[in-house]
Amino acid sequence: MNRTMILQMIVSGALMGQVYALIAYGFQLTYATSKSINFGQGELVMLSAFFSLTLINWGIAYPLVVVGGLLFGAVLGLFVERAGVRLALEQKSEGWILLTIILGLFGFSTAENIWGRDDRPFPTPISSDPIHIFGIGITPLEVSVILGVFAVMGLIEGFKRYTLLGKAFAALAADRDAAGLMGISATRTIMLSYALSGFVSAMAGILIAPITTVGPTMASTLILKAFSVAVVAGLDSGFGVVITGLVLGAIESLTSFFLGSGWREAPGLLLLILALAVRPTGLFGKTTIRKV
Repeated sequence: MNRTMILQMIVSGALMGQVYALIAYGFQLTYATSKSINFGQGELVMLSAFFSLTLINWGIAYPLVVVGGLLFGAVLGLFVERAGVRLALEQKSEGWILLTIILGLFGFSTAENIWGRDDRPFPTPISSDPIHIFGIGITPLEVSVILGVFAVMGLIEGFKRYTLLGKAFAALAADRDAAGLMGISATRTIMLSYALSGFVSAMAGILIAPITTVGPTMASTLILKAFSVAVVAGLDSGFGVVITGLVLGAIESLTSFFLGSGWREAPGLLLLILALAVRPTGLFGKTTIRKV
């Protein structure tokens, strides 16, 4: 077997795995503040990509398209929090699970009615011609994916660590009751986490759309893999999702190459099953001690 070809598959798969990591990071953002996640997050990825494509078709400059798409994703995140999560959390119920799924289905139907069922190409000024480094071809488009992922995650982590609002985010994640006694609004902080999650989802859609095209079902497989990454890494480890995304993407690529494309989804499902059975808190997650 050609070693260069195997390395090519590993590198290409690992770069794609960073998209899974970015969506998984969005799961972490909402789980940290509210112990809830948006099960319709794939639809946020898809709707933001369609909205960005619409801006491109209107002739808007690409940098403004990216900004507009990200803001649209943040607004969608706020809508999900208000319509599907807030009341359930106030009632201390698990109703947000079903409500976020319903909102996701509503988003899917909306996309089909507005943009149709056909997949569409996503024009981008970034070249897709490979650049060969040590015999391995890497396209500027693939490089833009990993740069975009690290830029967004680094920006949000910096916000959480070095701003007062970000520290309120961390305080609520650490101890909600203590944060409330310090005057931190849980409702506003959870709103912020869902807005950031929508922002992250939109970035994932903009990054992946030029590679996969844009369609109502574009995120159906992405979201399952992202959830696998989040669970395997742990829902409180940003570093963990990056590593897990790299590994899962590489394994998927190799599995598809050696066993066929029909087995491409198997590694993510197997990792998810193993993580839930052996270490539910994730490989990089922290074990919590509950007092009874």
